[in-house]
Amino acid sequence: MRRLRALPGLQAVTSYRREWLLKDVIAGIVLTTLLVPQGMAYAELAGLPPISGLYTSILCMLGYAVFGPSRILVLGPDSSLGPMIAATILPLAASNGDPQRAVALGSMLAIMVAVVMILAAVGKLGFVADLLSKPTVIGYMNGLALTILIGQLPKLLGFKVEASGLVEECVGLVEELSAGSLVPAAAAVGIGGIVVILVLQRLLPKIPAVLVMVVLAIAATSVFGLGSHGVSLVGTLPQGFPPLTLPDIRLDDLAPLAGGALGIALVSLADTISNASAFAARSGQQVRGNQEMAGIGAANLAAGLFQGFPVSTSGSRTAVAERAGAKTQLTGVVGALLITLMLILLPGLFRDLPQPALAAVVITASLSLVDVGGTVRLWRQSRVEFLLCITAFLGVALLGVLPGIALAVALSVLNVFRRAWWPYETVLGRVPGLGGYHDIRSYPHAERLPGLVIYRFDAPLFFANAKTFRDEILRLARTDPAPTWIVIAAEPITDVDTTAADVLEDLDETLNAEHIHLVFAELKDPVRRKIERYELTRTIDTRHFFPTLEAAVTAFRDQTGARWTAAPPSPPDIR
Repeated sequence: MRRLRALPGLQAVTSYRREWLLKDVIAGIVLTTLLVPQGMAYAELAGLPPISGLYTSILCMLGYAVFGPSRILVLGPDSSLGPMIAATILPLAASNGDPQRAVALGSMLAIMVAVVMILAAVGKLGFVADLLSKPTVIGYMNGLALTILIGQLPKLLGFKVEASGLVEECVGLVEELSAGSLVPAAAAVGIGGIVVILVLQRLLPKIPAVLVMVVLAIAATSVFGLGSHGVSLVGTLPQGFPPLTLPDIRLDDLAPLAGGALGIALVSLADTISNASAFAARSGQQVRGNQEMAGIGAANLAAGLFQGFPVSTSGSRTAVAERAGAKTQLTGVVGALLITLMLILLPGLFRDLPQPALAAVVITASLSLVDVGGTVRLWRQSRVEFLLCITAFLGVALLGVLPGIALAVALSVLNVFRRAWWPYETVLGRVPGLGGYHDIRSYPHAERLPGLVIYRFDAPLFFANAKTFRDEILRLARTDPAPTWIVIAAEPITDVDTTAADVLEDLDETLNAEHIHLVFAELKDPVRRKIERYELTRTIDTRHFFPTLEAAVTAFRDQTGARWTAAPPSPPDIR
């Protein structure tokens, strides 16, 4: 059984139901109509020959069918990974412009992504997907969509722009248009293709819009002779299937490929976990993050060994498979077999497909990455997170795709650090008619006990915020009249590091010299044990640790006889 758990595909075979077969086959046929044009289009987006996209689609689906835990998740070339792949391999392949070298680099990149994913699965590192917060993901994806759109416009309009970076591409696009480089027939095919896809997706979502557009574009080539009007065509694809191939690259290529592999693995993992969660919720399955990583790793390894490039899951393709009735990964296997048969028997099937039609596929896919509603919602709900979103967007647009993903991760981590560095802090009081103790910012007329301050610090205490904590306690201690007890509502303090422990020790000694007691209530047991291990109880009286705030307040009142009052002479002013 352990072996079956390691190979979910074989486990699925043992529990396969006969009534699923017809549904999986039909779904596989429907899925193939989407996989072929998208595979070719996304290969070109990645800077690789269209045939590479078909090789990749075949092998990744077979690899995931054996090792992937999801029943219907569809992997393949992806619009969000294409620019990252291009940004990684094209600078290395540009020295001589050899397509075969680009293919070898793309294959090695897929293998390196596979290694990262498999090692992460073994190390149970699925949580790294959380390094991308939602605001930065929205900004990153919006920037990626703009990058893809600008990069594909020249192909859509029938010319080329030799430039790197969004600004240079925009300048080159304007210059070429000013020079009259636009090919009217190409523009008509490309723009018409976008309109067909968007209209069908809007009005008739069950119809495979991409397939309809591809068929119409091929028909237009035959009827109007588009090739003779300056429109580039895909041409006949290489017949057959590539042999098992170890990519032939130089040693000095490994370092830049490794950087790209890490970024691609992170985006692919985040994408896969979110898609797996969404579709698992519908079918009642559980998401197994570490096994998903192993499945993605196997899919990338299979693609990389057969002249493919890195892959990820696709929400749109998975939705197509689901709507078509897919029950298991046999759907992907059927799709892989049909693409293989096409390459063997009908390599010229897409010979007359215009290149602008592929650009239309990519552009419409990029539009699905845009989340304007999410960006507007961030503006309304949190200006800080909106700024994170815009910074991530500008990072991708102005610095490039790979620096953009690095910036997005850095912003997410820094935002977490910012929240811990400057956490919310407040003084608590008693509100008549409400149980417990409450924030005096929300309840300015809350009652307080003369001589007692209840202070809450909403973060673990560590090296970065310990001095902020100390300074606020000292400020509270020096209000007029000065308190005799400062009670820390310590439930939100989930940890105390050694730096914070030293600060606490100095703070307690300072307060003791002023006849003020530092008291802790609701301190979690693991944190209390740490404090004892740090030997802080040498200075902090062990009698000043209380299980609840109520117990601390009761002890203070029993000792001093203080009564609740609505308006202290000088209420503490928490920042």
